[in-house]
Amino acid sequence: MVPAMPDEERRLFLAGLHVGVLGITDPGDDRAPLLVPVWYRYEPGGEVVVQTGRDTVKARLLRAAGRFSLCVQDEQPPYRYVSVEGPITSVTDPADPDERETIAHRYLDPEEARAYLKSTADQLVDDITFRMRPQRWRTANFAAFAAEFAEADRPDRDG
Repeated sequence: MVPAMPDEERRLFLAGLHVGVLGITDPGDDRAPLLVPVWYRYEPGGEVVVQTGRDTVKARLLRAAGRFSLCVQDEQPPYRYVSVEGPITSVTDPADPDERETIAHRYLDPEEARAYLKSTADQLVDDITFRMRPQRWRTANFAAFAAEFAEADRPDRDG
């Protein structure tokens, strides 16, 4: 069994810089959940914050479901991931401009963030902000798993 991350480690990992994969139930017949990459913001102990266009499929499904999942991962070995799921606690319409700026600066260097915010300023009218309270956590830390294999593969020093 792959070791899970302790509480503090999983919160810090989620707060780290990752592109998240947001998952939402799509209630249509024979449809899998909608999974889309997103920029997000999270501070340990707080809520997950995402923004999207008001009239997108994503926003429609988020409103209908009232909850979503977010999965983030480390793509470099040893692999790790955190997945959280929970209820949407608030929707800000139009999008919160301070959140938009914070999220842009999280993912881009200062100059790129300023240029991005300027070139997409019209989205402040069209986007909305969703906040989710993490309720269920799923994690894996393959570093501990890999360490067990490394230890098992070491030659016996006594023999």
